[in-house]
Amino acid sequence: MSSQNLKFIFFGTPDVASKTLDILKEKGYIPKLIVTSPDKPSGRGLEMHEAPVSLWAKENNIECLKPEKITPEFINEIKPENYELSIVVAYGKILPEEIINKPKLGTINIHYSLLPKYRGASPLEAALLNGDKETGVSIQQMEYKLDSGGILREEELIIDINDSKDKVRKTLIELGANILCEILPQIQNREIIPKAQDENLATFCKKIKKEDGEIDRSGSAQENWNKYRAFYGWPGIFFFQNGKRIKITEAIYENGSFIIKKVIPEGKKETIWK
Repeated sequence: MSSQNLKFIFFGTPDVASKTLDILKEKGYIPKLIVTSPDKPSGRGLEMHEAPVSLWAKENNIECLKPEKITPEFINEIKPENYELSIVVAYGKILPEEIINKPKLGTINIHYSLLPKYRGASPLEAALLNGDKETGVSIQQMEYKLDSGGILREEELIIDINDSKDKVRKTLIELGANILCEILPQIQNREIIPKAQDENLATFCKKIKKEDGEIDRSGSAQENWNKYRAFYGWPGIFFFQNGKRIKITEAIYENGSFIIKKVIPEGKKETIWK
């Protein structure tokens, strides 16, 4: 499909953002500029690695900026006459108000919850941790206050008790990107009036840390299962036995019981849990 007539900047960093870019491209929406996080050292050799969005920009020959910080110099590089809109998906940095308001159509964001529920860095994990039966996607007109902008479109998604983070996230990415593409012409023509969020209903979620994955095996089976689903992949869940950390790699929830199937004991290979 030929490129749609919309000049926009895309801010994003991880695979959630690069997969969103794939769908935007399929629908004919190609950013004129991409802004992502700087390359970072990772792995045992601490070699420098590019973020998924940086790699996407390179593969698609799109200009890509990687500011360490959002400085006045960087802000001056964004010329409002060159862009109509900014789109933000999991960028990882707080954008100053000047950047948010620079394009004539402002800045929009895909957020993976039904706002104002679960504002913050880990909305999907929060929904799974709390055993929610539904979540969804919000397309919001960004404001400087965290995830508080007016809602342009929301779509619900039912969560099954056996759904893990990876499965739900894949569906949310596709849902969010597709409904964004549906409403971009309306945004461009200023045909959508953002719906204000009810501040009295706002809840918040924190950034996930590796240590959050610890479970109490004698605790609630439902809570342990929810944590397994929410932290599937990263950071994973674990417990300590005789002072040794044991990571749970496979588990099921059956007849109200949390049943561990496979583990990786500290310093050893994956094994069946007995």
